[in-house]
This record gives sequence, C-alpha cells and structure tokens, in this order.
Amino acid sequence: MHLLFTSVPAHGHVNPTLPLVRELVRRGHRVSYAVHEEFRSVVEPTGATVLPVPGEMPKTPMRFEPESMRRRMTEFERMIRDGLAELDRVLRHDPPDALCYDAMTLSARIAVRRFGVPGVALFPSYASHEGFSLREELMSSGSGFPPEFRRVLEAMWEQTADLAAEAGVERFDPMSTPPDELNIVFIPREFQFAGDTFDERFHFVGPSLGEREDAGDWRPPADGRLLFVSLGTAFNYRPEFFRMCLDAFGDTDWHVAMAVGKHIDVDGLGAVPANVEIRPFFPQPAVLRHADVFLSHTGMNSTMESLSLGVPLVAVPQQPEQAANARQVDGLGLGRHLDPASLSPELLRKTVEEVHADPHIRANVARMSATLRAADAPARAADAIEAHLA
Repeated sequence: MHLLFTSVPAHGHVNPTLPLVRELVRRGHRVSYAVHEEFRSVVEPTGATVLPVPGEMPKTPMRFEPESMRRRMTEFERMIRDGLAELDRVLRHDPPDALCYDAMTLSARIAVRRFGVPGVALFPSYASHEGFSLREELMSSGSGFPPEFRRVLEAMWEQTADLAAEAGVERFDPMSTPPDELNIVFIPREFQFAGDTFDERFHFVGPSLGEREDAGDWRPPADGRLLFVSLGTAFNYRPEFFRMCLDAFGDTDWHVAMAVGKHIDVDGLGAVPANVEIRPFFPQPAVLRHADVFLSHTGMNSTMESLSLGVPLVAVPQQPEQAANARQVDGLGLGRHLDPASLSPELLRKTVEEVHADPHIRANVARMSATLRAADAPARAADAIEAHLA
C-alpha cells in the first residue's frame, strides 16, 4: 500500500510515529511523510520519503501565555495553509490508500473531508470520543486553565473552522470532532482518562519509543544519583526555573543533567556547580536509562519514555495537556505534581528526595514499566492499519 503520514511539526508528535513508519516500510509498504524540512533527518532513516511542507518554523522562544499565543495565531493559520497545500498536491497526483495523520494536524482533518480519503487518526496523547471531551478535561476547574486562555484557544478553533469552510468542507470544531474509523493511541488504556469508555475503533497500542538510544558524547556518572531535568522542546523558555534548579541541587550529592533548550543563555543562569551538566538538549532515552528521578514538564512523549524505563517523575507542567499528564502521574502514584506558580528551591529538593525514597511510587512505576515494555506498539499499530484497510 501507499500510506501518507503527516504530523504537527513538533518532536512530541513526530517521534511516536517513527517506529510505526519503520515497521510499515519493513513490511513492504510505501510510506510518504509530509512534514517540515526540519524533521527530514529523523524521518528519512525510517525508509519513508519526505515531502517537505513549505514555510518557516517559529524562531522565537515559546511560552504558554495568552499574549504569546495570540501573537502566534498568524503563524498557526499559515501552518494549516502550508500543510493543506502539500496534502492537496499529493492527494491529487499520488493518491495514498490512507492518510495517517496526527490528530492535532488540522490541515489533515480538512484534507480527509475534502478528498474522502480513508483516514487513520494517530494520538500521541489522549483521545476523545462522542461521550468524552478532552477539551473539557483540559479546561476543567482543577486544571488551572485560566479563562483568558480559553478565549485565545476558542479564537484559534474558530479560525480553523473558517479555514475548513474556505476549503469547501463542513465547518468543524478541532477539539470535538468525531473519531475516525481507525484511531491509534500511543498510550496504554490505563493512562487514558475514561479509558474503559473507548470502543473497538480505538487501539491503545502503548508508547512507540523506537530506537532513540544513541548517547552521542554523553556519559553517565560513574556513581551516585542522577537527576534529569527538562522542560521539553516547546514552552521551555523558563530561565527562572533553571536558576531555581541550580539553587536546589547545586553542590548536593545529586548528579544533574539539565536540558535548557536552544533559547536559554547559559551564562545568564549564573555560576554552574560542578555536579550540574547543562546542555540545550540531551539524548533523553540514554539519560533516562541511568536516571533516578525525572524533573519534567510531563509532555506525553517524555512521560511515556520515563515510565517505560522505570523512572519516577516530579511534574512541573507548562501547559494544560502537560498538567493533565501531571494529574495522571500523581493520581496513579507514579510521581508527584507540583504547581509551577508555587515553586521554590526547597520545595523542588524536598519533592525530588521524597519521590526517590518512596517505595510505593517505585513499585507503581515498576509495574507500569513492565506493562509498557511488554507492548509492541509498532507491530500492533501496523497490524491494525493493515486489517482496517484490507
């Protein structure tokens, strides 16, 4: 078959699809992947053909704050238009047997309706259906979602509905659309909100972590405890948080690997203690394999990697979906959830120590790790796609 993939241009969305693409290619299928040029280096090794989506990636640091998100609405619209133009070209000239799309790729949702091509929705995070609203879960009273964010996001959703109408398809709400005929969810059912309410259209295959084990030039400490600190690859411009981590863990018996992203001026953080190593990014799976605790934004990809490798989490979420993950981590006894607005060096140090020493958290993480590692997500997802299209 010819399968066309497309995704939101973000590592947390592209990475979970790569092992599935590799498995489909191994089975003899032809895979094309429409994605921004920045992701060519990670997509091409799977054997897929990269179809570059035009346009520039945002170059300024991102914060999940109302004004910052409002300023990006023009970029948001351009991204949808660019993606739709490339999908339009491919679907007219090299029609696939199915369009496998990240569920947040709004250009793909429009294209599936416009061309009537079979769609396979891919969820790197939580799924929704007619009786469970992810929108309401993310914006619930306990989520810490400020009202001003709701207004910004509702404007973005209205913008998407207008673009759908402009493309000649029925207006739709991107956060409340019905599921596709086949939905692949890259988390275990145990981690999904209302997981027992999802029907046979949904395949909870578990995390698709792949072969991202290359440690590069990073080497683990010879002895002692290792703390990994990262706020991911988006919404990570938090110099005040990283300075707080230096105060909390500098000159302690923790070895600290701290990923600060590409926009942080390390010199501006002040003196770096000898027990702390700072880089823009670390080879995350390689570090987690040796880590004792992960102080994390709890993006879903990072959360699944951490739990798969048996590492408990201390969650400092930076946006609502991450906050939902943090609530699940805390509620399932897999770590602790901290309010980003109430942090202090003392609280960070105390919480990391408590999580590291808690036998119940360790036992829960070990059980979840065994569940995740037993799942062969790429094979299960490929089986589901082949069976559905047959």
